[in-house]
Amino acid sequence: MKILFVSSEAFPFSKTGGLADMAFFLPKSLIQLGHDVKIITPYYKQIQKHHSQMKLIGSKTIHMGGIETIVHFYKMVYQNIEYIFLQNMHYFERDNLYGYNDDAERFTCFSYAVLESMNLLDFYPHILHLNDWQTGMIPYLLDEHYRHKDDQYYSIHTLLTIHNLEYQGSFDPYVSRFFNTYFNYTYIHFDRVNFLKAGIERATKLNTVSPTYRNEVMTSEYGFSLDGSLGKRYQDFVGILNGIDEDVFDPNIDHMISENYNLRNFVSGKQKNKEDLLNHFNLSSDLSAPLISYVGRLATQKGINLMTNILEEVIEFSNARFILMGSGNDSYQDYFRYLTGKYPDRVANYIGFNEEMAHKIYASSDLFMMPSRFEPCGLGQMIAMKYGTLPIVRETGGLKDTVTPYNRYTGDGTGFSFANYDAYELKEKLFEAIYVYNHDQKTFRNLVRQAMKKDFSLKQMALSYEKIYQIIIGV
Repeated sequence: MKILFVSSEAFPFSKTGGLADMAFFLPKSLIQLGHDVKIITPYYKQIQKHHSQMKLIGSKTIHMGGIETIVHFYKMVYQNIEYIFLQNMHYFERDNLYGYNDDAERFTCFSYAVLESMNLLDFYPHILHLNDWQTGMIPYLLDEHYRHKDDQYYSIHTLLTIHNLEYQGSFDPYVSRFFNTYFNYTYIHFDRVNFLKAGIERATKLNTVSPTYRNEVMTSEYGFSLDGSLGKRYQDFVGILNGIDEDVFDPNIDHMISENYNLRNFVSGKQKNKEDLLNHFNLSSDLSAPLISYVGRLATQKGINLMTNILEEVIEFSNARFILMGSGNDSYQDYFRYLTGKYPDRVANYIGFNEEMAHKIYASSDLFMMPSRFEPCGLGQMIAMKYGTLPIVRETGGLKDTVTPYNRYTGDGTGFSFANYDAYELKEKLFEAIYVYNHDQKTFRNLVRQAMKKDFSLKQMALSYEKIYQIIIGV
């Protein structure tokens, strides 16, 4: 199949979150399955440093609501994947990827340019794989302006992947003038233009990034007001779990960690990594005490407010040490600094993100916290399990789909989980996990083995997408 993967960010050239990783991981895996895949994405300011490696394909003039602007199309091959970059200095070469007053105009331009690229590239895909609100208008514009041009546009199918429903691309109604059509309720939601709603209405099929999150977003609690629109498309809406790149996340070959290890020698391997990390952060060097970590955004969605309510009590009444990495909300950053200042031999923080240090934390920790309020999929818990670090998660979205809760009677499990978004429940699970680590190492190590055996490979994810592509085109 020919697949054009459309994303507003794509690793390693642009990234604000997990979407960028998936925009690299999934095409890479689909190519390995024998499909013809190209990635198309904006040419942002930080991509300029790669310009000498690119080849100019051509240019197109984009017309939208009386505005004319020229987009230049460049291509570059990275790890056998062809990236197409859409260059427009006015719209895309800025300090940040998103968050501007003209985002609606910027990503309408992007949408038109994606559709114009097919003629320029002579690449008319079987599947136009769209991602999140920034691409949500493409099915509408395809229907209204391109399908009638020739059979090659007419036969294109679209899949819209929703990575996080909270972000919808909601704008004042005046931006509808950029669409070059008469007023249409397809893109109107609560009297505002909503890019994601347009995609939900018009895409051939929809999916999100875990089966449980798919069910959750069709409820008022998690639907962010689009539960009704998704409910109408429930037969065309599936959940496909994300995967992790085992070429990058594998403790047996990871060059970023102190010592490699696998299922056979994880006890000694993790101990060596733990010893080096504790020394790096000047924490107590007692290797027999559990090390608990968090790596991620410092945002309420991630359950940081639950942590702030109970971590001091856990520190006071246990022997656990904590390492916390992330950035975001200022008050959460200040709280982690406060904890480190008050308990310098028990708590360390890294405000910001460092890829190598994140790998070291995964490899060194015994337990990993991820008590999210909601979590479409989550990669942190999968990476943690791959590295033999047991996750402590709330049973929501992809966390519920990937972590099997510890059963004290059978010994089954790959981590610890709690049901309600409640600080007390998080605290109880932390104490339970610490107790098992301190008093029943045989059980704890068995849980680690079970966690490390889980298959979250990209191949499994790619096969699931291949199946939905086949359903879409009727193969």
